[in-house]
Amino acid sequence: MPTAPGPTLLGFDIYLVATLLSAVAALATIMAIYAAVSIRDPMAKRVKALNDRREQLKAGITASTSKRRAKLVQKNDAADRMRDFLSSLKVLQDEQLKVAQRKLLQAGIRSKDWAVAVIFGRLVMPIVLGGPMLYWVYGTDGFADWSPLKAYGLVAMTFIGAYKAPDLYLQNKIKKRSDAIRKGLPDALDLLVICAEAGLTVDAAFHRVARELGRAYPELGEEFSLTAIELGFLTDRRQAFENLATRVDLEAVKGVVTTMIQTEKYGTPLASALRVLSAEFRNERMMRAEEKAARLPAIMTVPLILFILPTLFVVILGPAACDINDALLAG
Repeated sequence: MPTAPGPTLLGFDIYLVATLLSAVAALATIMAIYAAVSIRDPMAKRVKALNDRREQLKAGITASTSKRRAKLVQKNDAADRMRDFLSSLKVLQDEQLKVAQRKLLQAGIRSKDWAVAVIFGRLVMPIVLGGPMLYWVYGTDGFADWSPLKAYGLVAMTFIGAYKAPDLYLQNKIKKRSDAIRKGLPDALDLLVICAEAGLTVDAAFHRVARELGRAYPELGEEFSLTAIELGFLTDRRQAFENLATRVDLEAVKGVVTTMIQTEKYGTPLASALRVLSAEFRNERMMRAEEKAARLPAIMTVPLILFILPTLFVVILGPAACDINDALLAG
């Protein structure tokens, strides 16, 4: 005997939606428990990356040309296979690789092999995710009750989302990392001013600031440590500062880099310039906090209407509605 169809909302089966939401909630709970029980030292991975960069720079200075290439270029079979596959399809371009590598650096991922993986993911993920969705919508009766426009929209959104997934993932990591660096930049500049006034060189000042702020702001400490290492090994100090501006997607960092380059070139006082920048960044951080505070009443309007007011109405009008119902039944 066929069962009656379940209730629907906007064309979607409520039971199916509730099941999917329950599955997502269960998965999120499992991931939260796993993240809580598998806490690792956040500095260990960063220290390893800095040591690797130091060894690369040391190898680039002391080794001969052939040995330098052998040390700096490490074979990665998976990346080589993906590179060969993309090259055979004529879809691997140098400009794409440079853009992907820059985004990886801004996201805190140092390995350049992942740039090929990002481009490979743009090609493969629409096939892996969009193909099954295409078959499910048009090859089966899973969405037979949907209109053609709605079914086409589902398939199109799956293909577009699968194609943009690597870029969205990288952009999310870049934003989180940039926000973390922005929070600690005024404090870092204050410490740089103190170190400059104490007579430390730029290299020693960056090392000192990275060591002092490494625990509070690990992302900023990592970037300053890497800059200090490059200042000590690279022959062109300007290139070390430009690398810092490339690795961090922040206009404030670019302003600091410009100031440092001008100081190195013209011999202008470093402490006074950094003090002005620090004051500007602190004012900017205060303005962002005030802006968020001013937006809070407007943001709270939606949850107030959706969640608080209905509950309040039920509590206030519920007993009165029950009394009216009892009076009508008794009459």
